[in-house]
Amino acid sequence: MELIDVKKVQDAINLFANKDVYIHLETTNGAYATHNDQSFFSAGAFIRNALVRYEIGKIKGPGPYRVGLKINLGWIYAEGITHFEIDEENHLLLAGHDHDGKLAVALEISLTPFE
Repeated sequence: MELIDVKKVQDAINLFANKDVYIHLETTNGAYATHNDQSFFSAGAFIRNALVRYEIGKIKGPGPYRVGLKINLGWIYAEGITHFEIDEENHLLLAGHDHDGKLAVALEISLTPFE
């Protein structure tokens, strides 16, 4: 993955607009941290292969970035995005890594389901 290039990411987001796409969205603040500290409160969210159509998508902020996708009845939103990749299967992969390099948030967009 490479550091966010706002223009490249926005162009990729635009390519998926107004199409049926599959979304993977995941957040974590360190689900396994409780192994080291029992007082640590762990929280996260995960959704995979949600089939949606967004009319507009935007990447905003000074970095780390936030990405919002406007769907017919609301929004899909990820905050803390630091890196991106367009893989060999044309998936747009967006990730946010903390100061230790650990994954904190992931938002992925694809025309085909994720395996």
